[in-house]
Order: sequence, then structure tokens, then C-alpha cells
Amino acid sequence: MWQKENQSLVIDKISEILGATDEDYADKLVGMFDDANRIFISGAGRSKLVGNFLGMRLMHSGYDVSMVGEIVTPSIRNGDLLIVISGSGETEQLIAFTKKAKSVGANVMLISSRAESSIGDLSDGVFQIGKEDLYQKVKGMPMGTVFELSTLTFLEAVVSHLIWEKGIPEEKMRERHANME
Repeated sequence: MWQKENQSLVIDKISEILGATDEDYADKLVGMFDDANRIFISGAGRSKLVGNFLGMRLMHSGYDVSMVGEIVTPSIRNGDLLIVISGSGETEQLIAFTKKAKSVGANVMLISSRAESSIGDLSDGVFQIGKEDLYQKVKGMPMGTVFELSTLTFLEAVVSHLIWEKGIPEEKMRERHANME
């Protein structure tokens, strides 16, 4: 019984957050992906893991994507896009990445639970997932879980929108999938 209650709690909370998220974000994000020379994705902790999901799906969809912090990540340049995923928008390391990207002329987009933050102030825009008042403590969903799961679900829906709108066949995505795992 407890498992169904906890599943309902998680699903209901994610649905509430996504219901309060701007519906125009999907088209705006896809436009930003298309306009960028290359896409860089950064985050810290579990938000970085959410970014890894996005990076993999964008690569499968044919975009030139790099994950910040990997040893093979090239230098960011003018015309590139940095996506920063940070619930607080205040992570020091991510602030430094944002400043560096801006200093070379890259565009920066923050995905956050907060409309206003240090990274948001430096960024070209903020995609706020849900509304701040919906992120109060939720029993059984500690330490950013609500933001991370909601953002993961939101970004998977964006990728679904992207591949549907562009008509990218799953077979083509599968060709790009790693074959040495």
C-alpha cells in the first residue's frame, strides 16, 4: 500500500509543477537548440545527471552536444549555447561557468525553480520549472527531488516534441546511440 501512496505523491507533485510551467518553453528551447552552433550542458549533483539525460537525447537527435566538465569537452565560443540546470541558480561553480560562457559571447539559458537568481541575472533567459511556492518541503521528496524529477520530465517532453516536430525517426536516433557499452 505504501508504494502506491508514494508513487501517487511523486506523480501528483510532478504534475502540479509541470502544470505551472510555461507551455511556450518547448518551442523556445528547440529554437535555441537550432540557432546554436553547439550546445553545452552543465549542472551540479543530480541536476547534472538530468543534464546528462538531455545531452544524450539531443545527441541522438543530431545536435552537437558537450557536457561541461568532461575531459573531451571543447572550449565554448561565440554562437554556442550553454544550458545551466540549477534548482537554486546560486551554485558557485555554475556561476563561474556562466560568466565564462558570457565572456566569449555564448548564449546562456538557465533552467531553474527560481525566476530570479545570480545565474539568472547573468543569463540570456530563465526557464522556470513550476513556481517557487510549489517547492515547499514535500514529505518523502527531499533535497531538490521535486525540481530534478520535474525538470527531467519537462526535458524529456521537450525532446519528444522536438523529434515529433522534426520527424526524426527512432531508427536514426538508434544509429547515433553508443555501440560500445
